[in-house]
Amino acid sequence: MLWACLLFPTLPLDVFARAQSPEQYAQPFAVVTAGHYPRVVAVNAPAFDVGIRDGHLISAALALAPELRMRERDNEAETRALAQLATWALTFTPNASLAPPDAVLAEIGGSLRLFSGLPQLVARLVAGAQALGYTPRIGLAPTPGAALLCARSGRTQPVFAAAHLAGAHSAKTHLAEALSPISLQLLDLPDTTRATLANAGITTFGALAALPRDGLARRFGAELVQALDRILGRSADPRAPFVPPPRFAGRLDFPAPVYEVEALTFGVNRLVQELAAWLTARGLGVVRLQLALAHERYVQQRGGVRETCVPFALGAPARTPVHLLGVLRERLARVELPAAVEAITLTSEETSSLPGRNLGLLPGDEAVPGEVPLVDRLRARLGEDAVTLIVPHAEHRPERALREAFPGHAGGRPSSLTPRRGRDSGGTAATDALLPDFSVPDAPRPVWLLAEAQPLAHVLEREPWILKDGPERIESGWWDGADVRRDYFIAENPRGERVWIYRDHRYGTDDGEWFLHGFFA
Repeated sequence: MLWACLLFPTLPLDVFARAQSPEQYAQPFAVVTAGHYPRVVAVNAPAFDVGIRDGHLISAALALAPELRMRERDNEAETRALAQLATWALTFTPNASLAPPDAVLAEIGGSLRLFSGLPQLVARLVAGAQALGYTPRIGLAPTPGAALLCARSGRTQPVFAAAHLAGAHSAKTHLAEALSPISLQLLDLPDTTRATLANAGITTFGALAALPRDGLARRFGAELVQALDRILGRSADPRAPFVPPPRFAGRLDFPAPVYEVEALTFGVNRLVQELAAWLTARGLGVVRLQLALAHERYVQQRGGVRETCVPFALGAPARTPVHLLGVLRERLARVELPAAVEAITLTSEETSSLPGRNLGLLPGDEAVPGEVPLVDRLRARLGEDAVTLIVPHAEHRPERALREAFPGHAGGRPSSLTPRRGRDSGGTAATDALLPDFSVPDAPRPVWLLAEAQPLAHVLEREPWILKDGPERIESGWWDGADVRRDYFIAENPRGERVWIYRDHRYGTDDGEWFLHGFFA
């Protein structure tokens, strides 16, 4: 086994900083503690450059940078971020777990061949975490506890190299040697235990592991010996597997209020990346989403708008970031902000199963198409109800064989319009998702069906029409009082147009009146 630990030492800062680009984030910013004497917890690069350090009092920090922006540390946001990172890690391995307060553990030994080896997989892990807006530090070891210690100590070299060459016993020795110089300050120990060991001159992991086991158990309890055995691989170290939540809800808090819609795009992109990872981990595609924009607190306190909700739906389940972000950008372009925005929340309102995409054998086959379907782009730009689809309906009468439906919704209403023939006309995934599961007639149908059939009695008297194909008998509707009994033909009119006509036999006569019902392309 090979475990990767993704440690996020600047997580208190990242949960705020990732909402804006470095250009937008050029002002000194600090995360501070709560209480009567708040202190600095983390700072960004501009604040660090002017001399502000972790642990400074706010008064000292403001003296160095009067324009300093501050936000109180948000432990709930850090917990949410860690869960979202664990969800993202599930796109690389089926086994990921949380290591609070700032780390995620993932067993990647079984994923090495899938991602073309360890260097490539590590590069993708680091680059993916950075794309989400976090600063990772990675550790690699045969046990999760050892990987966590490697990440905390800054050791980037994997510890598994000699294990495959020298056997299991030497693997343990090699692991112990790699962990030996690590300070006990990085090991999860009670403060009293660490202080007692330091008074005895035991300050490193190697010195602690070299002590007699019986003496350690008598002095500090069996838990310490068991912890050492789990780290060194002498006993199992089971970790609770992380399970993604059944519904996605991602939130971003901005370091400073945002007054323009365009400035929200960077943060929305971060949330879309998280949503795509959640959908991939659960094998789903999203159909309906909602973006909520939370406004400044003083606006809410004065009775103003609490948040602006931006709902939207897709024509078919999707999970590619390019598709989702393209739709969101179009939708945000129509939003007018009533006040500055402090936070944004993206939630999944409706999802559907979506199979994964098979990997290719040739280089470049893993690329995902970046086009946004026209239906989704039009609905995002024009409005949810501005674009509808025409889908088949299980009905023999042509004027009732279609219905109008909204993309992303199963329901619809009857329509007298005619689209191109569903599956045989090369329909997109958006239209195929709405097509009901029933067989359509094999007989040809016109592209343009008239809303009301036109009588041809006087037209046929002036010039003859040529029958090309038919008849096709359609007799239906006796149960609802709108029964029909028609013989349909494909004909050619004097102008050379191919048309769909029928003879009406509702009254039992063999020489019923002729009607024009549609035009072929």
